[in-house]
Formats: sequence, structure tokens, C-alpha cells
Amino acid sequence: MQFTVTTTTGLERRIEVEIPRTRVAGEVERRLRDLSRTANIRGFRKGKVPLPVIKQQYGSQVHGDTVSELIRQSYSDAVSKENLRPVGGPRIEPIQMAPDADLKYAAVFEVLPEVTINPVTALEIERPVAAIVDADIDAMLESMRRQRVTYTPVERPAIKGDRVVVDFAGRVDGVAFDGGTGTDMALVIGSGQAIADFENALAGMSKGEKKTAPVQFPGNYGTKDLAGKAAEFDLTVKSVEEEVLPAVDDAFADAFGLAEGGVAALRTEVRQSMEREAAEATRNKLRAQVFDALQRDNQLALPVSLVEEQIQQLQVELLQRTGRQDTSQVPPREPFVEPARRRVKLGLLIGELVRRENLAVNRERVFARLEELAAAYPNPAEVKRAYLQSQDAMRQLETAVMEDLAVEWVLGRARVTDRPTSFAELTGFSKQA
Repeated sequence: MQFTVTTTTGLERRIEVEIPRTRVAGEVERRLRDLSRTANIRGFRKGKVPLPVIKQQYGSQVHGDTVSELIRQSYSDAVSKENLRPVGGPRIEPIQMAPDADLKYAAVFEVLPEVTINPVTALEIERPVAAIVDADIDAMLESMRRQRVTYTPVERPAIKGDRVVVDFAGRVDGVAFDGGTGTDMALVIGSGQAIADFENALAGMSKGEKKTAPVQFPGNYGTKDLAGKAAEFDLTVKSVEEEVLPAVDDAFADAFGLAEGGVAALRTEVRQSMEREAAEATRNKLRAQVFDALQRDNQLALPVSLVEEQIQQLQVELLQRTGRQDTSQVPPREPFVEPARRRVKLGLLIGELVRRENLAVNRERVFARLEELAAAYPNPAEVKRAYLQSQDAMRQLETAVMEDLAVEWVLGRARVTDRPTSFAELTGFSKQA
């Protein structure tokens, strides 16, 4: 076998391979003889079929199979001898495939780039640290109360926070428009369920009251025909209800699955949940800083095929998140180019760091991560079972653990300073959310 390797563009390589026809013919002959001992052809006993008959019957197929196998073997040998690291399978370009001639073909493929990682000792990383205090627990309990809000009718003008049931009919330039009419629509004033002018017009109205109110559609309104337009709405209030929040008592605790221990047990459970959330938020912020630093301080060429693969993956992920099945609705690729490049680059850098430092993902670490993940759900056992029954889910978990190991390695060498912060700032929590 003879071959030559050339660089076409960037990380793309082209190997041209030539295999003597004598080797091809010899391999075809050997396979045909093996076949003659097992072939069943009418008119001949098994193992007694003459070789010319075998060649006539199977010659073309055997030659094709032989060429395919020789290409596979010779490509693998050439790549190994040149110490190349292909990104994926090659694109085979036939040059000469005739049975009576030397076999010639070209294999075109991309190789992984050489990855070097600069020292991380100069990196400055900020670790947010938040202690969970009683005020944080009180705020979380208030948010939990709002999850169970009920409403009761009142005989007074509506104020912010009240739920109003209203009939409405809207017009633009005196003409009714699609979607501008409705009956028995319930909305909470100040919730943002409707545009601001509409909600504000309901404030101060009582049950049974009617009025016509001016409403300005915002310029970025979702319906283009109405965006920025001035309208007027006839409003009829059918009822006004004020919110009623449950008391934080034993019944409230029981509603969250804590039949024993009452409010004290609920506060303990809330604290533990918030501590887990804070730990996860801290980990995510540290990961983001480390990943940003690695990408910023280390430059490398990226295989086009890997970037394209990630673009397609991101498109499919968005399609799935929006609940669409039709692949013809895949969003344009342009918004995903930079995120895909980031994914590929980070994957190469993390992979090199793991390889260079011999960072091993062990079973105990993976299962500890699974336990931590499952603890955030109401039924941890069910979550763990679902992960353990899915190879894809476990691979994703192992990848996350591998990234954690790389992040820890960097943090152990970088300049890390603690920054005190609040739970709300760290997690983005708002009790009004």
C-alpha cells in the first residue's frame, strides 16, 4: 500500500491511497474460494461448486465487499502511521475501482486540533457565598403562600392585587378588531396579564360598573396590526375579589407533605432546599467563570464538522423545547453558530485537561451527583430510577461530573476570593415571582 497525506484547508486532510491490483485480486480469490465451500447453488453439492461458477455468480459482489474492506483497513493503517486523530469518519472519493486495475481512492476528513492550555494560576475567580438567614426563609414561605392564594368577593372598588372578572369590547379608530372582545375574563390587576393601560383602567371600578377607557398598545405588542395603536375599550366589571393568603400553620405544612413536625419541620425543609439551591447556583457561577476564562485565554482552530454538528443539535433542542415535531420548522442556523463554536471549543479544552491531568470519573462521584440532583424533586427515588434506566441521561451526568472535576482542578490553582452575597442575589429569587 502506498499513500500520501496533504493538508487542504485548516484541519482538513486528504489521504490518497493506492493498493496494487495483485493484492485486491488475491483477496477476492481467497474470499471466493471460502465461499465455494459453503455456497448452496442448485445442481451442485454443497462444497463442490466449481470456482468459475462461484465467480460468475458472486464475483461482482465479492469484489465490492473486498474493496470496501481494503479501504477501511488501509485508511485505518494510514491514519495510524501518520498519528492523525480524525474527528469522524472520512468522505471516500473513488479514483480507480476497476477489477483489473490498482485500487485508488482518496479519504477526506478533519483532524482534531492540537490543544494546549495556558497556566491557570493567574486566573482571578470570584466565589459568591450566601448564608441562609431567617429572613430568607420568611421570604420563601411568603412565596409559597402566594402559590396557594385564593380569592373572595368584596363590595368595594378594585385595587392592585385584586382579581377582576370583566367583559370588554375594544375598538381602534372606531372599528372592532380580532381578539378585542371577550366575556368573563378574570385577571389580577398589576399582574401583567394584560397591557398596562387595560389593567390600570380596571383599578377603582366596582362590581356592576361600566366605563369606556383609552388604552395604548405598546410599540412592541405581539400583534403587529395593533402595535403602537391607540384604542378604546368598553369595560363591564362582573365581580371584584381580593386575595386571601393561607396562614403559615400546621395545615399549611401538611399541604407541602409534612404531616409531622408542623411549621418547624417546614422551615427546616425550606432551609435545606434553599441551601441546595444556593450550592447549585454557586457551582454554576464558578463553572461559568472557569469556562469563560478557559475560552478567553486559549485559542485553537475548531473542526468545521463538529461545529456543524452542534448547530444542528442546538436547533433540534430548541425544536423539542417548543414542542414541535416537524423538522421543516427547524429555526435558522445563524443564531446558533457562536453557541455551537463555544460548545465545541469548551469540549476540546475540557477533554484535553481531563486527559493531561488524568482526571478520572468514578462511580461514587457520579452517584453522589445523582443523589444531589434527585433530592431537588418531590420523588427522588423516581428521578434516580429514570436516570439509571437511560444511557443517554447517565452519559450526560458523567459529562457533568467530568466538567466538575476540571472546574475543581482549575479552582485549586487559580486565585479564588469569596464574595459575600444574599440568597436572592445569588439565585435571582423574588418572593413576588
